[in-house]
Formats: sequence, C-alpha cells, structure tokens
Amino acid sequence: MQEKTQTPAGIDVINGGMMRYADALALQTELCVKRQNDQIANTVLILEHPAVITRGARKTENKLLATEEDIRNRRIELVQVGRGGGTTAHNPGQLVFYPIIKLKTLCLDVTAYVRSLEDIGIDLLAGLGVPSGRRKGYPGLWVGEKKIASIGVQLKKWVTFHGMAININNDLSLFDCIVPCGLDDVEMTSVLKETGKTADMTAVKKKLSELCLKYWTKKRE
Repeated sequence: MQEKTQTPAGIDVINGGMMRYADALALQTELCVKRQNDQIANTVLILEHPAVITRGARKTENKLLATEEDIRNRRIELVQVGRGGGTTAHNPGQLVFYPIIKLKTLCLDVTAYVRSLEDIGIDLLAGLGVPSGRRKGYPGLWVGEKKIASIGVQLKKWVTFHGMAININNDLSLFDCIVPCGLDDVEMTSVLKETGKTADMTAVKKKLSELCLKYWTKKRE
C-alpha cells in the first residue's frame, strides 16, 4: 500500500512499502512522464523489494556468479533495466529510493545530482552509527573497503529515475550470486553487519524523507 506525503517544499514522498521490482519500474516510468509534463511535483519513491537481481545498461559490468536457472530456483527474480551501472541486487531490509526529479528545478547537473544522492546516504548512515564515504571512480558508498550502497541513475528529458539502494538489515548472501556493479572481489556490508543492531525500517524511511527534503529544497531558497 502506498502512502503519499505532500510537503510545502514542492516534493512529494511516496512510501510504497514492499513492491516487486517490475511494478516499481512501471510506476517510475509513469511518474517520469508526468513529471516531464509538469503534471506532478518532484517525487521520491521509498521502497523495499522482494529478492531480485537487476542488470544495468553496461553489459561488461553485468556479471553473475550463478546460472540464471540457479538464481530462479532460489526464487530470485532476474530483471534487465536501462539504468547506468552493472549488476546489483535488492531484497527485504534494503532501503531503496527512486527520485523522480526535474533537475533544472533544483539547478543541478547530473554530477551534482549523483553527489547529492551520496550526501543523503552518508548522512543517513552516520545517523545509524555507520561512517561511510566515497571512493574515487567507484559510484556508491563505502565503509572502508566494503560497499554498503549502490547508485544507478537514468534520465529522460532531464527527469531522473532509478536511484540508490542502501543495505540496512538485508540478507547479504544474495550478493553471492553476482559481482556487484561489475567490481571483482568487493565485499558487501550493511548497517546490521557493521553495528550488530537491527535498525527500525520505519524510522529509517522517515529519516530518509527528511534528508531528501533537506538536500533537494535548499536550492530553491
């Protein structure tokens, strides 16, 4: 069930709960067209997904460590998408958010937008007791040598979709099926693994909503 929060800042936040990846992609596509035509405000979808592996537009980065048959036998969906980046994985306990934003309304170019995604993730993780940061040449967020968040974005007529996935409480064994984002020998981590504590996903989603407003409305002040 979707819960929509309207804000006076011109950004709508939709909490979609648990949603199949294909359904989320269809919803993003619909909202992207509406945003292009100014039928809706800038919007952020906050979701969790059942177990799914997605393969991005860069074929050289789409590396599996299991056969497609084995993946499907484990009840993991396998989906091809048009976003940037390579193979990644989603499952319950991972926080996923998809901004549907017309970049010119926030005076952002693509590089600044991706940096803002990373800033939001860094702030969110810091609040959960996990210091994280960037690695030059490697999109996403890292805790030392371990990767905790992945980014893959796509634009149509300068409206964003796809977005960022942050490992909170999810089962990391899902990543044993892939080479995350085409990067060999990368260890994945999560808030649960780093702190030993299970985070309250409702509270985490609320904090994420607040950070999206903080970073994507200040340009309008």
